[in-house]
Amino acid sequence: MTADRGVLGLDPDELASCVSCGLCLPHCPTFRVTGDEALSPRGRIAAMRVVDSGTQPVDDAFVASMTTCVQCRGCETACPSGVHFGHLISTTRTALAPTTVSRPMAYGYRLLAHPRLVRAGSVVLALGQRLRLVPSARLGLPERLPIRRPSLAPSGDDVWLFTGCVMDAWQRDVHVALARLVELTGRGVALPGRGGGCCGALAAHAGLEADARRRAEATMASMAGDAPILVDSAGCGAALGEYGHLLGTVDAVAFSARVVDANAWLADHLDELPAPLAGRPVPTVAVQDPCHLRHVQRAHDGVRRMLRPYAEIVELDDDGLCCGAGGAYSVTEPELADAIRVRKVASIARSGAPQTVSANPGCLEHLRRAGIAVEHPITVVASALGVVLEDGRAR
Repeated sequence: MTADRGVLGLDPDELASCVSCGLCLPHCPTFRVTGDEALSPRGRIAAMRVVDSGTQPVDDAFVASMTTCVQCRGCETACPSGVHFGHLISTTRTALAPTTVSRPMAYGYRLLAHPRLVRAGSVVLALGQRLRLVPSARLGLPERLPIRRPSLAPSGDDVWLFTGCVMDAWQRDVHVALARLVELTGRGVALPGRGGGCCGALAAHAGLEADARRRAEATMASMAGDAPILVDSAGCGAALGEYGHLLGTVDAVAFSARVVDANAWLADHLDELPAPLAGRPVPTVAVQDPCHLRHVQRAHDGVRRMLRPYAEIVELDDDGLCCGAGGAYSVTEPELADAIRVRKVASIARSGAPQTVSANPGCLEHLRRAGIAVEHPITVVASALGVVLEDGRAR
């Protein structure tokens, strides 16, 4: 407990800012699928208040209320009072982490800081899939993990390309496509140095704040200077953009100011990209906004601006409601994650679009497991310009 703070260590001003108006309720995925007030932002904040004050103990009901939050932060964009729910749930999860995060899960999050081990482990899982020894659905894995990955090499120092951990192991083709598009604008791409293999987002979501801080400090050291940092994973971009709040240092604030969503960066440089290849059909795509791009970074319009010269865009009718992926949420809370996804799948079906795009690896895989044809928007643009991957090699 810190001065002026209670059992959970919550900021009293942030806690008091919620006026319980309920405007957040339609935007909360867990409330939408359960109708349970305890699984809504308003209900969670009410529970935080009584526990933080010491009026009520940390019991099983409180833990369930907090750990079932997807942390999509859709409530923040809907809130007229500007409640920082992300800060409140993050601080609460940190207070609960010693009893809610199992030792194997904690080790797993720490493993993500070692990219070679992540890639090696991914290959082992991929081989196990081929031999039908790995229960992919139960583990929340893509149906077919890659054994080979396209090569990715630096080409200059105009911008950094943040590669991350899981995305680099499972979806490196997106990184390669992004690098090629940046190079088409006449700029060179730098890759993170030692320590830049994990942004710490999953650790932060789980409440492992000390681990998240270590990952943040290592990531900052891996991309020194003042060049922009392009991020093609919405979850990673949100995490990198909040290092100022996480670390509370001037350097962290300056680092976060350099972070740019890769889709938005490309949208700002459309005049430097070629026109679509003649004769190629123009794809029609439904845009699924990852929560951490729409509600945290507030940069989801960049996807649309980037896509407009290369695709016909169809909007979904669910007002950006979460798909249920939530980082590791589909693994830790599979039933709720699947129930939330049902609404997203229905919205995609109503759109009539034959293809969907999503700028976050977790959303991509979560939707693919439901049978949705979904790609990263950057690969859609790369394909329109003839940047394709064949046999694991870029050309």
